[in-house]
Amino acid sequence: MPASHVYVRHLADPDEPDGVLRLPDPPPADGRTVPGGWWPPLMLDPAWIDENHTEFDLMHVHFGFDAIEPAVLREVVDRLRAHGKPLVYTVHDLRNPHHPDPGDHHAQLDILIEAADVLTTLTPGAAREIERRWGRRAHVLPHPHVVEPDLVRAERPPAPQFSVGVHVKSLRANMDPLPVLETLAGVITEIPDAVLRINLHDELFDPDNHWYNPRTGAAVLDFQRRPQVQVEVHEYFSDAQLWRYLSSLSASVLPYRFGTHSGWLEACYDLGTAVIAPDCGHYRDQRPCYSYGFGENGLDAAALRRAVLEANARPLPRATWPRRHSERRALATAHRRLYEQALS
Repeated sequence: MPASHVYVRHLADPDEPDGVLRLPDPPPADGRTVPGGWWPPLMLDPAWIDENHTEFDLMHVHFGFDAIEPAVLREVVDRLRAHGKPLVYTVHDLRNPHHPDPGDHHAQLDILIEAADVLTTLTPGAAREIERRWGRRAHVLPHPHVVEPDLVRAERPPAPQFSVGVHVKSLRANMDPLPVLETLAGVITEIPDAVLRINLHDELFDPDNHWYNPRTGAAVLDFQRRPQVQVEVHEYFSDAQLWRYLSSLSASVLPYRFGTHSGWLEACYDLGTAVIAPDCGHYRDQRPCYSYGFGENGLDAAALRRAVLEANARPLPRATWPRRHSERRALATAHRRLYEQALS
């Protein structure tokens, strides 16, 4: 769970049945969702487990427990044990990118990591951190492709200029774009004909929206006064719009002060767009990328400048569909084996 997430969908074998049936996410009875259009998985509920335990063999948790109190999570674990259902947990986030204070997420991790019969994670660095903090061994399985196969195979569009993109989105808690943008607005002028493209969501300017933040939004808009800088405000991109946007960039800068792994990074890898990632978390372990110093203690502006100049001078390897296809088949086999291990 959640079965609708692209990560979970792409754990299935792309060519043939792999013997794993993933139950669809039950929709909320009132139809309500939280900001961003998703809802917490209803399966993470002790009552749902009691009512539906004959319908599944094991529970594999990925995302969606952000708003669930630790006491409820502990009861979820207890109900799974009572019904003899193994728990598999993939540790995507060692630090939740939506929580300014890590306390709640750490409490949730304590419960899930300690209770899981099988643990997986995406990178060797995250696995080492899990072993250091909890004394548990996690199987390292890479993130599957995000973009659909035809786009992974497709040629990149012609690039008239070197373009660096920063998508501020809706300013989630781990984003601190202003110092990053200040540095980028300076270095972009060192590259003839290059452009810095800044995107942000229009809901930052909507007083009725959860993400309303006009002060920071206005500060981002002010960068359009700078040479070689473009700023665009728009609604959430559809998937097709997002893939076109990423494909149009030479490099995408992640302005994250904390976090662990990134689906955005994987999409860029699929499409052949270089990523310039902070050295916090385990982004550098995930796929080839350029790196710069950024975290809760501040920005290494010189390192960010060097990363941009390097991205302009030296391309990074792009994913190929044969390699992604092989990786996805291996992931399906690995998950089937881990489920059999948990059930034994």
